[in-house]
Amino acid sequence: MTSADFQLVNDIKNILNNGTKDVDPRPHYEDGTPAHTLFVNHNIRTYNLEKEFPICSLRPIAWKNAIKEILWIYKDESNSLDVLENKYDIHWWNEWESKDVPRTIGQRYGATVKKYNLMRNLIADIKSNPYGRRHIMSLWQESDFDETDGLMPCAFLTIWNVRGEYLDMCLVQRSGDMITASGAGGVNEVQYACLQMMVAKVTGYKPGKFTHFVANEQIYDRHIDAANELIKRADSCKLELTSHYDYEFTSVKMNFNPKSDNFYDFSIEDFSVESYSPIKPQLKLDLGI
Repeated sequence: MTSADFQLVNDIKNILNNGTKDVDPRPHYEDGTPAHTLFVNHNIRTYNLEKEFPICSLRPIAWKNAIKEILWIYKDESNSLDVLENKYDIHWWNEWESKDVPRTIGQRYGATVKKYNLMRNLIADIKSNPYGRRHIMSLWQESDFDETDGLMPCAFLTIWNVRGEYLDMCLVQRSGDMITASGAGGVNEVQYACLQMMVAKVTGYKPGKFTHFVANEQIYDRHIDAANELIKRADSCKLELTSHYDYEFTSVKMNFNPKSDNFYDFSIEDFSVESYSPIKPQLKLDLGI
């Protein structure tokens, strides 16, 4: 069991026991049924990347696809579904194809990174003024939303701070589907922890503190059975969910060994995982779209 597993199960129990049910939700399932959720506001988790990597082992996390998606956004600076499919073999964005600009997700995510030179400016700013307090990348650009249709960015803001030999980062997410992606050790934490490792490498620091803030984190009604299954899997591992310090957690190591210090040379082949043995089978989850 990883420390992310501990946090995930505690967060699941909190939502199931104390969450609020939404009213008139925007998302729906593929069959057209409204996708209701139970949610809590202001969920926050923190990790020390020098000692632990945030990945869930209660179910398999597609960590390679998570990193590929982050490369698509910040390295390729792309919104193209063709790039995502042909280069990375990822198809989960197809449901959000833009009507205004077909075969893209509209003026969102990677297109915003490119338009405002967000990644290049961040790297240059950290190098030239390491102790500055304005190292920020924001995907929330109102003028972009006026250009085309498209999903509003969920994980939209990163704040970066140098601390001695370490580079710390905070990820702010407006909304998170806990079981599918945003929960502790899920896709979002895996990919942004890896982004932090990449930026730290480029700027000459070690990856330090990673904090993830989710303003509204939900469990969809059709994911409640899966949520309870995750609790059962934790119980089967005899994880006492009373004190973080009473349990010896498994430490999963994410290796990052690039051949170059150039951010735009990094690839999925630069990453590998040690000591990751997730519990199977994978869970089946209907997406709220």
